[in-house]
Amino acid sequence: MPACLSQGAFLVGILVVLVWGLSGPFFHFSDTWQLVINTGTTIVTFLVVFLIQGAQNRASRALHLKLDELLRAVAHARTSLVALEGRTDDELDRLQQEFERLRQTQGEHLERCPDVQADEGSQQPSTSPAPLPRLSLPGHE
Repeated sequence: MPACLSQGAFLVGILVVLVWGLSGPFFHFSDTWQLVINTGTTIVTFLVVFLIQGAQNRASRALHLKLDELLRAVAHARTSLVALEGRTDDELDRLQQEFERLRQTQGEHLERCPDVQADEGSQQPSTSPAPLPRLSLPGHE
């Protein structure tokens, strides 16, 4: 959503609250006057929840598509990981445990980031790590 629309919506909200507040003396600050702003804010909050959820769903989908593309582009990547969203929680737990085991067993062989090497005073180029072994989950070969 463009910033100008967000700013415009914010300004409209401020205007509505100001008009409501300034109209209080005219309506003698009655229960109906208070009910108007309470009902209005409840409705707006309800609708904004759906707007936020839709925006999060779009952002999540875009992120997954970007990650899928990276998995397809990297030579040693396991493309079977592209469809992890459809896996069961047990399968994801086993896969996470396997990655933890790989980090523990191959951690010293993983390539260090260049900026980390520079911070540590190491000017030697790092060697590429060996490709990680393929993980397989039952039924998803």
